[in-house]
Amino acid sequence: MRIRLDSIGCRLNISEIERMGRDFVRSGHRLVGPGDVADLYVFNSCAVTGNAAKRSRQIIRQMRKANPEAVVVATGCYTELEPGKVEEIGVNLIVPNEQKDVLPQLLADHGLLKDADPIPDTDADAFTMQDSANHTRAFVKVQDGCKNKCTFCIVTVARGASRSRSIEDVVAEVKELVSLGYKEAVISGVHLGSYGQDYGDPRGLIKLVNAILDETDLERLRMSSLEPWDLEPDFFELWQNPRLLPHLHLPLQSGNDATLRRMARKTSQESFRALVHAARAAIPNVGISTDVIVGFPGETDEEFEDSIAFIEEMNFSKLHIFRYSRREGTAAANMPNQVDGNRMKDRSQRMHELGAKMEADFNRQFVGQTLPVLWHHKEEFGFGYRWSGLTDNYIRVVTDTMSSVDLHNQVLDTEILELMPGGLLGQTEHSNTLLIVETA
Repeated sequence: MRIRLDSIGCRLNISEIERMGRDFVRSGHRLVGPGDVADLYVFNSCAVTGNAAKRSRQIIRQMRKANPEAVVVATGCYTELEPGKVEEIGVNLIVPNEQKDVLPQLLADHGLLKDADPIPDTDADAFTMQDSANHTRAFVKVQDGCKNKCTFCIVTVARGASRSRSIEDVVAEVKELVSLGYKEAVISGVHLGSYGQDYGDPRGLIKLVNAILDETDLERLRMSSLEPWDLEPDFFELWQNPRLLPHLHLPLQSGNDATLRRMARKTSQESFRALVHAARAAIPNVGISTDVIVGFPGETDEEFEDSIAFIEEMNFSKLHIFRYSRREGTAAANMPNQVDGNRMKDRSQRMHELGAKMEADFNRQFVGQTLPVLWHHKEEFGFGYRWSGLTDNYIRVVTDTMSSVDLHNQVLDTEILELMPGGLLGQTEHSNTLLIVETA
């Protein structure tokens, strides 16, 4: 069958859809890209905000319209929360979150997956990175569900209780990814820091990271979002291994203690400040990014000013900024003193301005240095291509080459020439100097 896979939302959704793709290809099916007609459409939905829910409905409708005779399957958080609306759009099957890891088998059990000739080997001929949206970084789901009760979050309702995959299963998947040519893997979860706690091991994540580094030949390992209260005192010792990349995403959500308490976040200015200082002391050149919600119910002007001042003090490498989205089924939806839209818009603009300044300040310090960059994406530019890639500490870098040069999936030492909006301009031994000068 010709199969089109798509997802929106978090890295966990990406990891799930990529794993489905490998399973389908191993069974002899063909993955097709945007614009190609498919026999089977599978969509992994999101509901973290109202806009994500709206976008999920739009994509399902587009899939149904693309081929009215095709099988359309939906899964993910939006389908968990509003299955009736998904059914109205017209899908053949809704797969619950707890069953999406065996989605191909479920389709076969329901007679929705035609037989195909199995592919015996799981090598690059069976599944290439081009089959996975041309990614050079693989996202590996190691944990699902969440035991936190953040008052704004609908994901706990949609994903259920925290549960971890075994270390052996994760290591086997990473070994497979290395055999397929991936240079970098990102271990992901809804509540990654709780890995192993569901089977009684508070040091589960540390053991998992060490197992991946000790038992596989993966060149670059990265961790996705980590709740700041989950980290053991010796957690940052893991970065003594240079294959663990120096980037941390520590979601703060607010820099004001009163707002954090209403959010039911288990952190404070004092504890978060200590954590950031410890990370920077232990990990050279570490990039620390965070999430921030503006306009949470009850956030006064004074609380917002305190929040933005603390965030500026933390001097993050990047901010991911969200206006509060009221989600029915969460405690925050019924809180008094909901912030009006215009005030949220103004606060969001100020936070974005601060975020841009902090990101530029962090990136600027690496001008003139040589950094390792994993190159992954190209676009036509002049007489050649403009490539983009990521440093180990998660800075976007671009460089220009002639059309005969292929940087895809190479980790190359890159001289950083200058600051650019949202990243850096770099030069490798393969870069086209004339093109770089023209764009400087």
